[in-house]
Amino acid sequence: MIASRIPLVSGKTGRPELLLIFGSLLTVIAIVCIVTFLLIREHASAQESATRGATTIAQLIDADVLRTVELYDLTLQGLIAAAQREDLKNVSPQIRHLALFDRSTTARFKGDILLLDKHGEVVADSSRIEPKPGNFADRDYFLAHAFNRDAGMFISRPFKTRCNCEDANQWRISFSRRISSETGEFVGVAVASMKLDYFDELFNSLDIGSDSTLNIIDNDGLLLAQKPYLQSDSIGKSFASRPNVVRILRDHSGNGSFNSISSMDYKQRLYTYSRVGNLPLTVIVALSSDEVFGAWRRTAILISGATGVLCVGLLWLTWLLARELRLRHQAERELAKLAATDALTGVANRRMLDQSLRHEWFRAQRSGKPLSVMMIDADHFKAFNDRHGHQAGDQALRELARVICANVRRPGDLVARYGGEEFSVILAETDSTGAQQIAEHIREAVERLPKVEGAELPMTVSIGIGTWTADCEITLERLLFAADKALYQAKDAGRNRVVAAPF
Repeated sequence: MIASRIPLVSGKTGRPELLLIFGSLLTVIAIVCIVTFLLIREHASAQESATRGATTIAQLIDADVLRTVELYDLTLQGLIAAAQREDLKNVSPQIRHLALFDRSTTARFKGDILLLDKHGEVVADSSRIEPKPGNFADRDYFLAHAFNRDAGMFISRPFKTRCNCEDANQWRISFSRRISSETGEFVGVAVASMKLDYFDELFNSLDIGSDSTLNIIDNDGLLLAQKPYLQSDSIGKSFASRPNVVRILRDHSGNGSFNSISSMDYKQRLYTYSRVGNLPLTVIVALSSDEVFGAWRRTAILISGATGVLCVGLLWLTWLLARELRLRHQAERELAKLAATDALTGVANRRMLDQSLRHEWFRAQRSGKPLSVMMIDADHFKAFNDRHGHQAGDQALRELARVICANVRRPGDLVARYGGEEFSVILAETDSTGAQQIAEHIREAVERLPKVEGAELPMTVSIGIGTWTADCEITLERLLFAADKALYQAKDAGRNRVVAAPF
């Protein structure tokens, strides 16, 4: 830790191998970047191609659904127009039934087509001339029209019929329109139901591959259709709180694409969604990521493996050559390190101190920022050395160097052994106040060191500080002299204290 505070002393040692390694690394990075760019571009191309295909599927579904809904809407409009004709009220039930429901035969997968009065009672039924009694005032489509004259064509939530017939378990949705009087009063509802088997047949005509799904939801997040069904009872269930559905419903544009994980089977898919015209329906095509990116992954593995072998081979050859260069310069680096390090304490030596001090001095002159120099001397060290021996004295100096380094933490600062029991610290860009705070921390830390066995007093230090600022007209020699003079003032004042030289 102490030796790490010594900066490099030579700008030439190690340069050949460093340049070689740097050049090889740049080459490897360039190769990796180019390959990565190409793979990312191919990944984006695969996703774009899959999105185009999914968009085409969604548009096919949109067009078919729009045509089907338009047929149902025409049926409803024809039913309303016929119901409002006065001349049909006096004809026979058979003729009136034929006039009311003449357009209903064109609707695909149609269920019951009903004409309801303002109380929800069945007035006319497409399946029989004499309508079966029933009340549908509690249905969402009836309530929507009863309380909102501007509802237009309303698409209901999925439901099952209220009958004990073979179609009782089939899911349906209904399309409905309000019937109003000439004065705008609510007089009833025309409603046509459609079996959701329509969506199953439509989806079965489209091939989207395995692990992919087709879905249709309404604006409330209710699932109307899905292929294949990920859950057996998912029709009519609300998915409005699922993250992917929330993201789709919040997109006011109604169209988009994104990658995400399904909250139903937790598989990664590419979601492409499209709003069905102005209807409150959204088609979601969720393609399996394994199929979308399968070919790309195989290509990526092959190219990545080949690139990896090439890069490893290049780096291995570089390492062999750099090792030879490194061995040639190893002795020079060791000598340079020894020349800059104090052998006893491991901190910088006097030679390193002089070089660094002159460098920091010129840097401070250019920047105008303060420079502080700290002189630290172990109190009564000669007496300690005489009493406990040179080995204990050496250990005390190593411990003192460790404490100083522990309190001088910035990489740009330097701790050096000035000579004997005296140390010096260079504090770049540090004013007198900051230097005094660091000095006090060092003094207190040394004072807290455990006493050597047999010693009467704990180890203490006296510290002198000299600080240059842009306002001072002093030389580097005067700065060092001021720090040294402050040190002796600390000793004369009783030791174990910090004194800063005034300027």
